[in-house]
Amino acid sequence: MSELTLLLLRIGFLLLLWFFVFAVVYSLRADLFGVKVRRMPEPAAAAAPAPRAEANSTRPAAPAAPTPSSGPKVPATTSNVSRIVITSGPKAGLELPLGSEPLTIGRSSESGLVIRDDYTSSHHARLVLWGDQWMIQDLDSTNGTWHDGVRVATPVPVLVGAPIKVGATTFELRK
Repeated sequence: MSELTLLLLRIGFLLLLWFFVFAVVYSLRADLFGVKVRRMPEPAAAAAPAPRAEANSTRPAAPAAPTPSSGPKVPATTSNVSRIVITSGPKAGLELPLGSEPLTIGRSSESGLVIRDDYTSSHHARLVLWGDQWMIQDLDSTNGTWHDGVRVATPVPVLVGAPIKVGATTFELRK
């Protein structure tokens, strides 16, 4: 093997090694500092909340299985919702009172509800009070946020008793 070929192989290997190092640093930076979060529009600026985005419009939606503890599902407003209850996952049974402040959900220790599992992003989702209506917003998570069996693409109104799935954890809003 000629010395020129050997030199080119060494330089190629060195470039490949540096590419790998930069990829690891970029991945760590994204995981440590998170992603930019989009702001919700002011409640007065929007006349009506955004409609639910269907995951696949060609396939009919499967009916949601009713939970025995919940009655009819109604939009969650400040007057009829007081807590969030985790129904399945590592923190099953945990209840969190809701105020008027947004509740961020994710793996990050900065989140209001910290969920440590492999399927939850650092900043996964957010519950926001929009006017008098609670809304769930996905924060560009990898595995998505699911509300009442439908993947959340845009902020959608939260129904009382409807399951919200983030990673391996399911929770719901209750009175």
